[in-house]
Amino acid sequence: MARRIVWRGIGPAIALLLHAPTIWAQATGALPKFDVASLKPGQLILGDKFNIDLGSLKHGTLTLTNTSLADCLRYAYSLTNNEQLAGPDWIKSKVERFDIVAKAPADTPVEQVRLMLQALLTERFRLAMHREPKELSYVALVAGKKEPKFHEAIPDSDASGNKFLIGKIYSNDISMTMLATLLSRFTGQTVLDMTGLKGSYDLKLEWAPDNPAAAAALNAAEDGPSLFAAVEQQLGLKLDVRKGPVELLVIDHADRVPAQN
Repeated sequence: MARRIVWRGIGPAIALLLHAPTIWAQATGALPKFDVASLKPGQLILGDKFNIDLGSLKHGTLTLTNTSLADCLRYAYSLTNNEQLAGPDWIKSKVERFDIVAKAPADTPVEQVRLMLQALLTERFRLAMHREPKELSYVALVAGKKEPKFHEAIPDSDASGNKFLIGKIYSNDISMTMLATLLSRFTGQTVLDMTGLKGSYDLKLEWAPDNPAAAAALNAAEDGPSLFAAVEQQLGLKLDVRKGPVELLVIDHADRVPAQN
């Protein structure tokens, strides 16, 4: 059953997103860089079946497969939804796709890797961009009143059972940013991570999709909790519908064909 959303006025502003718009004068020399990086065109996507990796990091190697420039930017700047990006239409296109394999030292923290990806994208696409706030409806993923009902990830544990489907999210190594990204895709709304949890976690989440046909096709439960209820019951987190200023990343310029490796 679909969850009915009742608006209760404009929620509190997101403090991190309220600074004034600034022209993005990002010198790649000021950012850390990968030891080795390959960026090349991906496969042309036709139909619904295709291989895509929105960003996986293992032992210092970052892989993005068949991603749009928007997907790459979302990983680099910890964005969960395309609504947080503005710019030329082609950056979100299924036609313009890219593969990235970039290597850093094995113990490089993910936040450092994101900075490296920012430098790589800025250099190869000759990016120029700025930030500006926009009033948007969004869903805040926030911590509950008690301790979360999941645990820290165990490094190098078996990932063969991981699933990211409508009705099921199983992962033994997932950040809250990636969880918010998946929830954003499944709800069709902008979901922002406001949990304050910065680690990587082992968790399972199951819910009944709103669409019975989708539930049947994916062998998902049809009589389980809604996604909003499941997040609270199974993870100890909460999805809170809000409205307020959200900072957009505005792409002023990007080369359609990136510089060669």
